Amino acid sequence: MTEPEMERAEWERMAAEHAMGLLEGDERARAEGLIGADASFAALVDTWQGRFLELDETTSEIPAGETLWARIEGSLPSEARGSARAATTARPPFLASLWQSLPFWRGAGLAGALASLLLLVGVGVFAERAARQPVLIAVLLNDANRPSAVVNAFANGNAELVPLDGIPVPPGRSLEIWTLWDQARGPVSIGVLDAARTVRLKLDNLPRTSPNQLFEISLEPAGGSPTGRPTGPVLMKGTASNAL
Repeated sequence: MTEPEMERAEWERMAAEHAMGLLEGDERARAEGLIGADASFAALVDTWQGRFLELDETTSEIPAGETLWARIEGSLPSEARGSARAATTARPPFLASLWQSLPFWRGAGLAGALASLLLLVGVGVFAERAARQPVLIAVLLNDANRPSAVVNAFANGNAELVPLDGIPVPPGRSLEIWTLWDQARGPVSIGVLDAARTVRLKLDNLPRTSPNQLFEISLEPAGGSPTGRPTGPVLMKGTASNAL
């Protein structure tokens, strides 16, 4: 996961927990400071508060009454009805009032719903992080046998090139990225760059990346090779291996 994506996921978690009043100490102070200093974070908090507001509809207190109690007793085995009634009448006044307080039980239900929602947020964040972990990695070495770029291949079939060093590109030339998984097919272009930068590779119509698949970068005329095959010097290359 890139740093901006990690920051976004962290802000989502913090905004959700702040909206529910779960933050404490330094983290709460940080969230309150961000609300005043960053409009995007304040908007996130407002969004989460709006989501929770739908679960927090107010209602007036309604005593449980004898009819409801009779229905509860009716659902119990006959030998448990008397003891259940006795346990209820034996409760201290405070507990008895809680037992018959609809707002109390509504609040308990709301707390459970919010806990479930927070769990879903956490699961989503961790799932996103897992999706950003590569399953295959190719380290591209230059002529000096030094790592100059990395290809990350992910479980969903996507792949990206991440330069580790600056790659000089003369005027009127381009960098072209190639992959080779079948000698009979030959190298296939999966991207053309005017400068070294992180880029998603064009693998949509190609077989899924596999171990020992070759990746390389060549220096080509502006716009890429005119022949569909590498024509310039190969600047770096490497094969894919299973990520640790």
